[in-house]
Amino acid sequence: MAAVWNTLRMRAWLYVALFLWVSSSSSSLVSASVSYDDKAITINGRRRILISGSIHYPRSTPEMWPGLIRKAKDGGLDVIQTYVFWNGHEPSPGQYNFEGRYDLVRFIKVVQQAGLYVHLRIGPYICAEWNFGGFPVWLKYVPGIAFRTDNGPFKAAMQKFTEKIVNMMKSEKLFEPQGGPIIMSQIENEYGPVEWEIGAPGKSYTKWAAQMAVGLNTGVPWIMCKQEDAPDPVIDTCNGFYCEGFRPNKNYKPKMWTENWTGWYTKFGGPVPYRPVEDLAFSVARFIQNNGSFVNYYMYHGGTNFGRTAAGLFIATSYDYDAPIDEYGLLRQPKWGHLRELHRAIKLCEPVLVSSYPQVSWPGKNLEVHVFNSKSGCAAFLANYDTVSPAKLTFQNMQFELPPWSVSILPDCKNDVFNTARVTTHSFHPNMISVGGAFSWQSYNEESVSADDSDTIVMDGLFEQINITRDASDYLWYLTDVNIRPDEEFLKNGQDPVLTVMSAGHAVHVFINGQLSGIAYGSLENPKLTYTGNVKLRAGVNKISLLSVAVGLPNVGVHYETWNAGVLGPVTLKGLNEGTRDLTKQKWSYKVGLRGESLSLHTVGGSSSVEWVEGSLLAKKQPLTWYKATFNAPEGNDPLALDMNSMGKGQIWINGESIGRHWPGYKARGSCGSCSYAGTFDEKKCLSNCGEASQRWYHVPRSWVKPSGNLLVVFEEWGGEPTGISLFKRTI
Repeated sequence: MAAVWNTLRMRAWLYVALFLWVSSSSSSLVSASVSYDDKAITINGRRRILISGSIHYPRSTPEMWPGLIRKAKDGGLDVIQTYVFWNGHEPSPGQYNFEGRYDLVRFIKVVQQAGLYVHLRIGPYICAEWNFGGFPVWLKYVPGIAFRTDNGPFKAAMQKFTEKIVNMMKSEKLFEPQGGPIIMSQIENEYGPVEWEIGAPGKSYTKWAAQMAVGLNTGVPWIMCKQEDAPDPVIDTCNGFYCEGFRPNKNYKPKMWTENWTGWYTKFGGPVPYRPVEDLAFSVARFIQNNGSFVNYYMYHGGTNFGRTAAGLFIATSYDYDAPIDEYGLLRQPKWGHLRELHRAIKLCEPVLVSSYPQVSWPGKNLEVHVFNSKSGCAAFLANYDTVSPAKLTFQNMQFELPPWSVSILPDCKNDVFNTARVTTHSFHPNMISVGGAFSWQSYNEESVSADDSDTIVMDGLFEQINITRDASDYLWYLTDVNIRPDEEFLKNGQDPVLTVMSAGHAVHVFINGQLSGIAYGSLENPKLTYTGNVKLRAGVNKISLLSVAVGLPNVGVHYETWNAGVLGPVTLKGLNEGTRDLTKQKWSYKVGLRGESLSLHTVGGSSSVEWVEGSLLAKKQPLTWYKATFNAPEGNDPLALDMNSMGKGQIWINGESIGRHWPGYKARGSCGSCSYAGTFDEKKCLSNCGEASQRWYHVPRSWVKPSGNLLVVFEEWGGEPTGISLFKRTI
């Protein structure tokens, strides 16, 4: 068998080498073309079985891109798929950003230099567990706008940005007919369920979006995922854990899978999902044997939600996604290696797959055989769908052993070169090794806010948070006064009144006369929250300060732009002589953000503007506290991470760059146990970290670290133990 496999592998590599030579020889031509038929995407007259993987450029650093793309290519990928992140590129109307992690052209050229293709998902709605689904927050405040429907202001803004991206790609000659790597583009994203819910305006919008995109004349096909009525010539595609039963809406369109979920995303307060590679490979083999011609792993490298880019509800800073390349850029084994062997086996079958249709037979219970025959040869897929028992299957007068829930691939209809459930790649588990020793911390207490501050806004009643902050900060102060008469009974009997605060989410800190009275935060199931607690009030004027905290804006849902955040009330005080006093409609003052934010304490210059304390005066387990330390970079190039397990909730910066939100104080709730690869998978099947922090480790990109004198700043909301923070390197 080894000799047969080596022969087949040699043929495959000769075939790949020939293709790369032909591709490189014609790369300077501008007469290239991309088209499709029912069998496949056709590039320069040649049908292809394309293996793709999602890598999102803002979720890693430019310094990481070449290594990530190289590992993707070594893993057998043909295509890199990425969204385009509107809110990162146009943070304010007409002000564009294509620098650093948002240098889209640079990213695509890195892919091109590696000899891979690009699938550009312009959207510009992307979902992606990304803040506001990729829409800039200013879009919400365009007069008369309604998102993702037949709405003039929205369509005008969407078309303007889409044209901006397409024209940029054209000017850089990045579409395949120009000699570039982009072979496909996507307009909208998973719109079908929304269209179904809103009806006629949705159908009209779908038709408009397709016509607008096709009219941009990119020279490459456009797709719409999860869009059964995608208008011609746009291709409708499938997203999900399994897509073998999917059929495009016209029989002359190829069968494409734009998102095969390699795992699932992590949420603060939830366990960490993972997907066994046996099932992932099984899903791909089933898709290919059922006439599939394009499959994309979402994600192939998930990366990190740096800064405040993670969406609500409670999406973690880590976007690892149990992907073949982990958050830090290291290979996840055996997932990466097992999929590489799968891709090799599929490529051996490619000439037959793109030139014939399968003949299907069912030789026994839970057994299925797909045979492809053409002038190019013969290929077979032998499947056992039983979730418990292995099977013996006789095919072509030969007997094959099939493990449960598996597919064997026979590129020559004789030799089984790959089985989805037989993992031969060794497992390599990453180690987190402490480096650098303990940090020497200094602390600074976030100053209390007064309604008399010059930059507060005074209004009658409670106002929605994002309408005031415009998402410039996670934080908004709600401030009001409560006058307590000297004859209040509770002042004599010691039965403190009860303050109730109802909020649309996501967390709230309650201060009475400058002292913390309590904290409440929403749940994964319901981000809204209610704070109820006794409060100590004195005769005269009392200051009530509510610090409302957003944990990402919504990224999915029908007209999610209308959803609210912040303290919307009612806010009541119960236990007074008058009974219950409603504070909702009285005068409230508002202040956006923290003093530490306005002082830029996360930067070298800003941190020098205040007096920090250290040693015995260092604040510990105290809410609303800033911490800073300096450190030297450890030797080597291993990826780095901060262990934040001793902290509660807040944000982290390295040399002024935002690592993201930390929230190890929110422990993972769920049921974690053993998990069999066999049987239908969903995001709740295989879980880890139950009872522990949903995210303990926080990725520190090497390119953000200097050899010496690095500034680490942490803002802690809840109160943590900073001396427990330490720097680790991740090694295999």
